[in-house]
Amino acid sequence: MGQNRTDFWRRWLTLCLAALMGLGAVPVTGILQAYAYNEWITTTKVPTGKTGKQMTLSFRLKNKSGEDVEFAVRFSDDGVDIGDEDEDDLKYGYTFPFEVTDSTFESWKTVGKIKSGEDKTVSISGRVRRDLQDGYYTVPIEIGMKDDYGEWGQCAYEDVRVWISRSSGSGDEDDDDANKTYDFVLGEGQSTPDGTYPNVMNFAINLRNNSPANVYNVKASITLDADTEKFPFEINDVNYDRMFEKIAVDETVPLNYSFAIREDAYSGYYPIAMKIFYSDSSTGEELKTFETSFYVRIHNKDKEDERGEFNENDRTRARIIVDSFTTDPETIIAGDSFDLVLKIKNASTSITASNLLFSIESEKVSDSVVFTTESGSSSVALNSLPPGGTSELRYRLKSRPGVDQRSYALTVKTTFDSPEYKNAKEDLVVEVPVHQVARLSTGTFEVMPDSITVGSESNVMFGINNTGKIMLYNVTASFEADSVQAVESYVGNIKPGETGNVDCMVMGVAPTEDDGKVKVTISYEDENGDVFTEEKELMLFVAEDMSGMEDMEVWNPEDEMPEEKAGFLSGFLEKHQQNLLPAALAVIVVLTSVIVVMLVKHRKAKAELDADEDEEE
Repeated sequence: MGQNRTDFWRRWLTLCLAALMGLGAVPVTGILQAYAYNEWITTTKVPTGKTGKQMTLSFRLKNKSGEDVEFAVRFSDDGVDIGDEDEDDLKYGYTFPFEVTDSTFESWKTVGKIKSGEDKTVSISGRVRRDLQDGYYTVPIEIGMKDDYGEWGQCAYEDVRVWISRSSGSGDEDDDDANKTYDFVLGEGQSTPDGTYPNVMNFAINLRNNSPANVYNVKASITLDADTEKFPFEINDVNYDRMFEKIAVDETVPLNYSFAIREDAYSGYYPIAMKIFYSDSSTGEELKTFETSFYVRIHNKDKEDERGEFNENDRTRARIIVDSFTTDPETIIAGDSFDLVLKIKNASTSITASNLLFSIESEKVSDSVVFTTESGSSSVALNSLPPGGTSELRYRLKSRPGVDQRSYALTVKTTFDSPEYKNAKEDLVVEVPVHQVARLSTGTFEVMPDSITVGSESNVMFGINNTGKIMLYNVTASFEADSVQAVESYVGNIKPGETGNVDCMVMGVAPTEDDGKVKVTISYEDENGDVFTEEKELMLFVAEDMSGMEDMEVWNPEDEMPEEKAGFLSGFLEKHQQNLLPAALAVIVVLTSVIVVMLVKHRKAKAELDADEDEEE
């Protein structure tokens, strides 16, 4: 009985193991269907790797955010067992298949900007663990978006299913290299190159190595075509290849080009095919090929023009353009006069233009022209203009005073003849910038109170009116006088037609010794950051603070006036008699001594005089 029960369990375990092994043999499409809920990440085939080898996962990342933003990816530790796997986790693919370091789940790999609704090929690499069994494993990928502060934040995470097989020996090194997916990105974050016939089109396309390894001996080659519908540029050079000895991982290099647009090219977008040849080794001789493309936009004639009715005047003709223009003065203030100098050029290389007539027409604002001719005619005639030739046209114009500060169109209507084309017409447009002078006024100064004492404050309020046509930036009002403490009040920006209010406290620091005027300086900046000031005055008197004398008795002159002189003298002697008696005695002693000395000297002098007279006799 015990033996039969043992056999039963053995057979049951054998069937379970067989069923699990059958699950390991599920086709790739079946495995992918298990992850059909992915919205951001898609794969066309299951990435494969070998134990102990470097493995690169390549997939397509689609921007589902609804905005054009920058993305990054990294491995996630969500939904897998790391470090505490048991035998079943290793056997049935529930463990993270890559070796884990400190940076495995921390370092973001930048993908670049992806437009809303578009996708981009992304690759991320790791070294496969050596202790795995053959089978499918789940690799969770975290998708990050850059926020307004430039930090990466998680927006989603999805899973990629991979197949891992055990390494069989040294020959796997070649397989490891073969598993690397090489990818290049053209024009990342750039606008579509745009050109207008007959101008030369100069542009640069950025090429980024989106591969998991460096590439060497790189050659970027544009696919040329004689068909204008496929390649809209003149093929003037024999070689348009761009060579690079090495491009590192995520390194971006510019591909600079200069093309002349074909005359028969139509307006529209053209795909430019490119082949990139590269080697995955600096010493490798075998070059691999990566094919890609980018778009350019051309402005010329529309296709509908070619399908219209036959026009007998539709012949080869000269091409008249405005090569450049200048104004004198260089800065045009609304309401001022100026000289406009146009440099007209015949851009044709073989056709002469004759009987040229140029008439200028100004843009209108509120049914009134912005520019008018101040002197002379608005039309100028030229006899001829040879191929490649230039000529100057000069007009004396005046700008309208009340227009806004911006550039206004001035159309030069041109009529000319060519040998096979009569009465050809061209509208040449130049944009002439007009500037406005900043203007302001102030409202009534409200000073409360208008008289203060030292140490007290007065409230000053008034408005600053922007009466001009341009914004006043960083408006401030400052107050200065000998009697008040210097103070500044920030108002901010004031739009045209609006008012900024000043409300500040002014403290008295010294009594007013003049007429009481306080200088008010209003400063502001224009759109270029240049500072301008205007000065105003207000009246504010500052008096000495008398609050410390409130406890003193008020002096009354009548209290000090004596009723009688005798009464005053007697009162004085009575009050000071004890001090006056010793002083009077001292004065008497001194006077007596002086008199005695003088008498002695007088007698002695007289005796000497008498003795001298006796000797003479």
